[in-house]
Amino acid sequence: MCDVDLTIVEEIVGRVGTSEDKVLGILQALQGEFGYLPQTALEEVCRLSDITPAAIEGVATFYSQFRHRPAGKHRVKVCIGTACHVKGANQIYESFLRHLEIGEGEDTDSEKMFTVEKVACLGCCMLAPAIQIDDVTYGHLTGDSVGAVLSDFLDQQQLQRAKSGEEHFASKEVAGEIRICLCSSCLAGGSGEVFEAFQTAAGKNSNAIVKSVGCSGMSFFAPYVEVAMADGKSHRYANVEAEDAAEIMAKHFSPDAVTKKIESSVSLMLDKMLQGRIFEPVKRYPVDMRDKPVADYLGGQKHIATDKAGCLDPLDIDEYIRNDGFEALKKSLKMDAGQIILHVEKSGLRGRGGGGFATGLKWSSVKAMDADTKYIICNGDEGDPGAFMDRMLMESFPYRIIEGITIAARAIGANKGYLYIRSEYPLAIRRIRQAIKVCTECGFLGDDIQGSGFSLNLEIAVGAGAFVCGEETALISSIEGKRGMPRLRPPYPSESGLCGKPTLINNVETFAMVPWLMRNGHDSFAEFGTEKSRGTKVFALAGKVSRGGLIEVPMGISIRQIIEEIGGGIASGKALKAVQIGGPSGGCVPAKLADTPVDYESLKRAGAIMGSGGMVALDETDCMVDIARYFLEFTQDESCGKCTFCRIGTRRMLDILEGLCQGRGSEGDVDELLRMGKMIKSSSLCGLGKTAPNPVLSTIEYFRDEYDAHIAGRCPAGKCRELIKFTVTDDCIGCSICAQHCPADAIEMRPYEKHEIDQEKCVRCGTCKDLCPASAITVE
Repeated sequence: MCDVDLTIVEEIVGRVGTSEDKVLGILQALQGEFGYLPQTALEEVCRLSDITPAAIEGVATFYSQFRHRPAGKHRVKVCIGTACHVKGANQIYESFLRHLEIGEGEDTDSEKMFTVEKVACLGCCMLAPAIQIDDVTYGHLTGDSVGAVLSDFLDQQQLQRAKSGEEHFASKEVAGEIRICLCSSCLAGGSGEVFEAFQTAAGKNSNAIVKSVGCSGMSFFAPYVEVAMADGKSHRYANVEAEDAAEIMAKHFSPDAVTKKIESSVSLMLDKMLQGRIFEPVKRYPVDMRDKPVADYLGGQKHIATDKAGCLDPLDIDEYIRNDGFEALKKSLKMDAGQIILHVEKSGLRGRGGGGFATGLKWSSVKAMDADTKYIICNGDEGDPGAFMDRMLMESFPYRIIEGITIAARAIGANKGYLYIRSEYPLAIRRIRQAIKVCTECGFLGDDIQGSGFSLNLEIAVGAGAFVCGEETALISSIEGKRGMPRLRPPYPSESGLCGKPTLINNVETFAMVPWLMRNGHDSFAEFGTEKSRGTKVFALAGKVSRGGLIEVPMGISIRQIIEEIGGGIASGKALKAVQIGGPSGGCVPAKLADTPVDYESLKRAGAIMGSGGMVALDETDCMVDIARYFLEFTQDESCGKCTFCRIGTRRMLDILEGLCQGRGSEGDVDELLRMGKMIKSSSLCGLGKTAPNPVLSTIEYFRDEYDAHIAGRCPAGKCRELIKFTVTDDCIGCSICAQHCPADAIEMRPYEKHEIDQEKCVRCGTCKDLCPASAITVE
């Protein structure tokens, strides 16, 4: 009996196409329709087209997005990105499995309600550990909060969803604006509900505009509200709750023009939705920009890619134009293509995607190619776990990115372009798609842009979940509908890229910097940074810092300045141990080297790389062997398998690291890791393999003593489960908090008596130790 509607399959094949270079698009459409890839549907695709079963199987099993068995009604995606990993993501994942009674080897509960799966990164690092159920994100979870999360989600299905906040407000005489960020991270923090509450409080006749804006970068304050008055004064509030909206409105705007109180039913609904998102209660308080924490956070930054952060409505093109938007494009359309490239070359701008290749040189190489067709691609894949720069830029500044792409396309002579965006960024995809539509309607894209005779058409290619597709040649293969397999270079994409034509590829941040550079001049850009690393760099600051968020700093600033001044130091008073920079391709810089300048050359000498801009702070409770194992597990899983050194070499290194973390280490393991790491770096085909050993090699160099301890059967940080156990000391006061919150029921509740931990049941999650008010639980 057929398990799918074959007429739907026929419609998809007819719409997408029937050749082998359309496989990815067909599979994405099937997954969107059925929630997984039914075997019957795949067989029907082969019957209706000239696509072979091998081609379909190759693509379907390559990308992690695709499922091959039915999922539950709701999908629980547990982020295991770097920031979430160091804050206990694996324990959260296991807690969901236990709570839903999902058996070993399964991922869906018996009632087919929830499917639990790991995802590389949700891009909400400041909310770590974070999960997403369908389109709702929850942050700051603990092992004992998963039941409340699931209950809250099911309750929300019965409530009216908060408005998306994408509406545009008509221009009118107003007393001020209420600015609220609705990026993915802030939405997870409850800003959607706060936005809804302010709209309700303002009413239709208010003299205030409730406005969606791009991210200010201060995600640690989310939901963050700025009341910008017409007289230029601003009032800012952090950690706002929905019930605060009426009070804030009444304080700053005339009472007769605002609703003084939200109706109690709406207030209760929004309050419930808000508090269900973040399991770390916070209260609103006014933010004085002169206060030391805020002044330190903002004082060391310089905004170029993030210019006007927290002020602009992401999709209001009129507002973007009023704030110098498209001035750089208009200027560039009047310049010779060579002049544009010379401008970029003199600025010293280097690609912000990781390699740091000179942007002007890359542009000039594509311009020099003689071809009837050239392509331009914006790489928005951002597959690094622990990175969220590109996501927040796309969600906050879509017009700026499009303007930068258009200027670059004009310089190289490209008339067709793609924005390759990972599927885990649905809000970014929606906003970029809408921005492309609006730009085309307003004459900033499409045919004969602004009467210049230059034309450019852009469209979005949605990634299907493969870290290796961040590599240029693999990304091109993915856009062409194939497996994202890297190839040998040369020829480089500038010579033979998409469809064999000259192709320029830069990442989101690089294109976002171009409008400011062209508008203010190459000398102004070159004023920032160092001799070989000019300008600024956007970082995703996350991990154990007190103030995580999106930051943009001048090149050359030290790691210590970023962590201690901008980030506010390590939270909970613990000591900085290391900073992981550059994601899976980067390395761990120890605290003793915290004065290292943040530039391409200095980071490389320290054993890390700039990467796309992930910066994760680690404290004394983090195990560096576990961190190395985590990254090797990621890169080994993401290896495309094309070359032997990466496919087998990373597997062998991972086996050794797993043995060390499980108490099976032996003498010679570290020397073997060093030998294999150097071999893989020198022999792999693409950048993923060449840099995969970096986290291992850097941790061995700076934390060799921890590797030796693991060989001896000890984990100094108390993180590796097989090497530790939790015990209750005589300091126990019998409060029973540990028993109440133990996710594995390993502690029997004995009020006013010393408690004990059943080592057979204990899953070593550390919840009891974290919550014990008497510090009566120790790690052995």
